[in-house]
Amino acid sequence: MAISEAIEALQRTFTSEHLALAGTEEYEKLNNSYYSFLQSDLSPAAIFLPRSKHEVAQFVQTFKPFALNGAAQFAIRGAGQQPLPACSNVDNGVTIDLRFLTGLELSHGCIAIGAGERWGAVYEKLTQEGLGVTGARSSGGGIGGLALAGGLSFFSSREGFICDNVTNYEIVLATGEIVNANAQEYPDLWRALRGGGNNFGIVTRYHLRTFKQGQFWGGSVFYFPPSFPGQIEALVRELKKPDASEETHLMISIGYSVSFAQLGGDLCMNQLYYTRPVENPPVLEPFATVQPQIDQINTMRTLTLKDAAAEQGQQSATGVKCAYMNTTVKADVATLQAASSTYVAALGPLKSLEGITCSLTLQAYPVSLLEKSNNSLGLDPADGPLVSVLLLTWWKNREDDEKITQTFRDVLEKIDQGASSRGTAVPFKYLNYAHSFQDPIGSYGAENVEKLRKASTKYDPEGLFQKGVPGGFKLF
Repeated sequence: MAISEAIEALQRTFTSEHLALAGTEEYEKLNNSYYSFLQSDLSPAAIFLPRSKHEVAQFVQTFKPFALNGAAQFAIRGAGQQPLPACSNVDNGVTIDLRFLTGLELSHGCIAIGAGERWGAVYEKLTQEGLGVTGARSSGGGIGGLALAGGLSFFSSREGFICDNVTNYEIVLATGEIVNANAQEYPDLWRALRGGGNNFGIVTRYHLRTFKQGQFWGGSVFYFPPSFPGQIEALVRELKKPDASEETHLMISIGYSVSFAQLGGDLCMNQLYYTRPVENPPVLEPFATVQPQIDQINTMRTLTLKDAAAEQGQQSATGVKCAYMNTTVKADVATLQAASSTYVAALGPLKSLEGITCSLTLQAYPVSLLEKSNNSLGLDPADGPLVSVLLLTWWKNREDDEKITQTFRDVLEKIDQGASSRGTAVPFKYLNYAHSFQDPIGSYGAENVEKLRKASTKYDPEGLFQKGVPGGFKLF
């Protein structure tokens, strides 16, 4: 049996509107709509478009025999925003695209979100109700990539990781059975899904806890590299305060972009938020008043959740290749200064590449966030505060793929070596920022990996989502 037989079986089960076949206009449009063209470089034989959770279950039951005997593989796509190659697309297989599984429903302090929704629609509804949710910081992002991996939010210092706010996962298992995993039903599966990625089934709906949330203060500040060491010091100083605020969300970045060529291309950006309606809160002052800065593009203001996510969505590039890779270190000035120096030193040979934009982004994992961690990630509050170190790159041409990936892989290795030598290394690698050469699930620690494997063996004993779904990071 081959992929053609699997597609024929799907054609017998579903109408033509459910399948976009390679070579058709609809197929090309769908396959070129990923956030990163590293994903669009892959060519599935067909794209399946379910309209309900029951059709997802039918797909699993129909496709399963072909996947288990090695004849065909499939990928699971929500919004297609995670740039990891093949995490939500597959060569010569079938990509199941969940874009039509929409719907938002508020009840009993939670919002139910269809797997095909994007956060912008969620925030529009919640802002009207004076509510918030621990969700993505970009309006264009999808739900599953974050809710199954960990996920940082504007509110994470106060509310925890995104996955820690998921009260229920509606999921199609390998048998085709549709179940709800929560603290009362399938609690082991519920916890496994909090960081376990696409290893257990196809989630069709997410229930997340909501909370009262009005306007807050935030935005972006742009400045120049000579000031970045002082911003690192300010970040570590704030994180290490015994009374560090739970209302802040702090990101500081240094990098290069052809978009700012008229300013030399080398630039820094702080993305700063204080999640209460206080103008110019003192806790943000060291980051918001850095000088010299580019006043014309300073966006600090009072905004809604919808506004904040829309702004970050506009700051993302589209129609290009994108790659993430990451590590985590303890909040230590010397470690972070060395990471910044190593990163900047590697940029020179890349600046001539077409469409290049790249940044080293440092994101705070305060102790208050780590204390709320009830998931599979293996993070210990005793190790905190921590800093996520993200290497983010956009570029245009396929012939530059290897050069960019290898350059920043070498940088990341040096950052990890430096942290190890200083005693500030942390094993954790965030799944949603990981590149294919990394092992984020292994970084959760042996005990958590074993729990994830037990859940996989229990709910997917034949290994459909290990063998049949090659993308993402596997358990076995």
